Amino acid sequence: MPSKPYLNFADVQKIAAAAQAEALANNWAVTIAICDDGGHLLSLQRLDGAAPLSSHIAPSKAKTAALGRRESKVYEDIINNGRTAFLTVPFVEGMLEGGVPVIVDGHVIGAVGVSGVKSDQDAQIAKAGIAALAQ
Repeated sequence: MPSKPYLNFADVQKIAAAAQAEALANNWAVTIAICDDGGHLLSLQRLDGAAPLSSHIAPSKAKTAALGRRESKVYEDIINNGRTAFLTVPFVEGMLEGGVPVIVDGHVIGAVGVSGVKSDQDAQIAKAGIAALAQ
């Protein structure tokens, strides 16, 4: 039977702390969501000053990245390039940049979604969190 890595609680805490540190270092008020490979929410942090709506957007971005096995920006680009029918895809709600899959040994084991600043900055925070796993 095949086996694969998975996010444990310590991993989630490490990602969350590094993502939070990146956001705070830049004075960005965001919400940070971490989910498992099935898009199930494992952690949610809404930093001081983050808009309430961001607590809904960040988990959607994370879920989209986990289920799609790619960054949520891919879907944003598909739509922006004219394929608006993609908006009807089921279970995909966070089709904005800022959702990044966590990949270990070629397996997507979860994702981080961030919302609250410019979308490339959201992605920057998510990637900083994920990078902490390699340390």
